[in-house]
Amino acid sequence: MHISSYQKMYKFMSDYLINRMNEELKVVDIGSQDVQNYYGTYKPMMVNTKWEYIGCDMVAGKNVDVVLEDVYDWKELESNFADVVISGQAFEHIEYFWVTIMEISRILKEDGLCCIIAPSSGPEHRYPVDCWRYYPDGFRALAKFAGLKVLEVYTEWEEHDYPDGGGMYKDSVLICQKAKLKESEKIKLDKKIELVKTLVRDYEINI
Repeated sequence: MHISSYQKMYKFMSDYLINRMNEELKVVDIGSQDVQNYYGTYKPMMVNTKWEYIGCDMVAGKNVDVVLEDVYDWKELESNFADVVISGQAFEHIEYFWVTIMEISRILKEDGLCCIIAPSSGPEHRYPVDCWRYYPDGFRALAKFAGLKVLEVYTEWEEHDYPDGGGMYKDSVLICQKAKLKESEKIKLDKKIELVKTLVRDYEINI
């Protein structure tokens, strides 16, 4: 986790969660594995006596509480249970990220918050793949696709001189909220989520 990403997630926590320290919150971190053992993970800022931090990744490892067997169908996580979903430096490594945002929407409670941090620039860094870079408009479109209300979106366009060189990635940040929907709209969103997952699961072509 590079320094600039850590700082952006801390800003999200300070701006949106600092007044909720006494609430019982479930915080889900997607792509939580500590693979570098360098600057660590987001866990220290997301843990207190009231909050439950749940680290999720595709493989077992340090800082992973739940291993997601299917990257695009999180059977291990219930619908509408998470108060907060965070993800940093993971979305560039996800081939079909539009399915991932749908799963995030599914597991979030109404009014639940989400913060995603991903690079807009920087060199290739495969783990095991490196597929995408994100701009604010792209993040807005992604939130809209998943029925999430954008609260804040920005890119750190200036390349600051961080000691670890992380400034070269010029991270983009999406902060959004699961909107309260009419029952008819909830049904439509649930169907959309299942349809998107089905297209990947049942209609992927092996080449």
